[in-house]
Parts: sequence; structure tokens; C-alpha cells
Amino acid sequence: MSFKKLHPLLKESLENAGFETSNPFQKKVLPTLKGGADTYVIAPKGSGKTTALMIAIIHKLKATAYEDSPRAIVVVKDKKEALALKEKFERFTQNTDLRVYALYDEYDIEKQKEEIYPGQDIVIATPARLSKLYFLNGVHLGEIQLFAIEDADYLGRNNAYNHILRLSESINKCQFVIIADELNSKIKNYQNAFMSNAHIVKSK
Repeated sequence: MSFKKLHPLLKESLENAGFETSNPFQKKVLPTLKGGADTYVIAPKGSGKTTALMIAIIHKLKATAYEDSPRAIVVVKDKKEALALKEKFERFTQNTDLRVYALYDEYDIEKQKEEIYPGQDIVIATPARLSKLYFLNGVHLGEIQLFAIEDADYLGRNNAYNHILRLSESINKCQFVIIADELNSKIKNYQNAFMSNAHIVKSK
């Protein structure tokens, strides 16, 4: 798809970041993501699936900040991934007033509550810290429009799978997106919960 169909502020940010058009896989997956469907996005590293997710989120939020509660959550493996993805988002939101926040375990949780309280639109979070902050009433999930799991292949290695399952039960109707290299059995099990009607978009 052409970037002409995206929000003008997002399109401008993409062009400033050197992106002029989507690649073949992005052309395949973006219509499904933009359409609001729950989606498994399955493709190898380097296919552009994370970029497609960021584009879909910014477009869904109309490239505009709104009130105080987060409207998009992206769950990542660890602090390193949270900070790296935050930096990528900031490239694509440079012409917008969207607020992006990285939430991870190696930081004072009371400070995180204080920093989130004034308002964040996109929160990139590790599973354990997001879960803990939510159950301490430190983050409101009632306005979430899109909940994504980035590079979900790691979910079978710790309690992250269960953290996400519990969080999904606390979220009102929203779009769920799972990004992974492969559709392994652990990720597929979410079909028994919040991904029951999900589309599966693969690179091949």
C-alpha cells in the first residue's frame, strides 16, 4: 500500500525518516492491521513487521495525543527492547504530539507511576512491570485500542505468558496483535483466550 493512505502527520514523519513506500510484506499485512482485526503477524526478522505495527498504531491513534490514559500497549521482552522500540517510535512520531513511554523492571515503580500519570499515548512495557503497575492501580487500561506483543517468540521462557493472559482479561474490547518469527504452540494457545478470531498473516 502507498503511504498516501496514511494520516498526513504520520506520512510526513515516515518521509522524514527515509521511508517512501511499504515493502511487499508490509503491503500484505497493513490493510489487516489498519482494518482493526486481531492478527498474528508471522514473518522472519528483517521483514518489516515491527515497522508495520508502528505505522498501524500511529495511524489508529490519528497521530494525535488524547487525554491521560494509554491507548496502545506494546509488550516487549526486556528493558533493552523497550528502549530500542521507544527510539523507533519517536522517529515515526516526530511530527506529532503523541507521547511514548518505556516501562520496564529496572526502574523505580513509584517514579513510573508519577511519569505515566500526566498522560501517555503509547506504552512499551515488559510483561512483569506492566502487570505489577496495573494491579497497583498505576496504569489505566480502560482506553486501550490496540494491545500488541512484539517478538513474542520469547513468551514460553518465563511468566510473561501468564502476565499477558491475566492482563488481557482486564482489557475491554480492543485490537490484539501478536508479532513473531514463528507461530509456535505457546503463542497459538492465545487462540483459546483473546485471539480466538484472529487473522494469521504470514510472509509466505
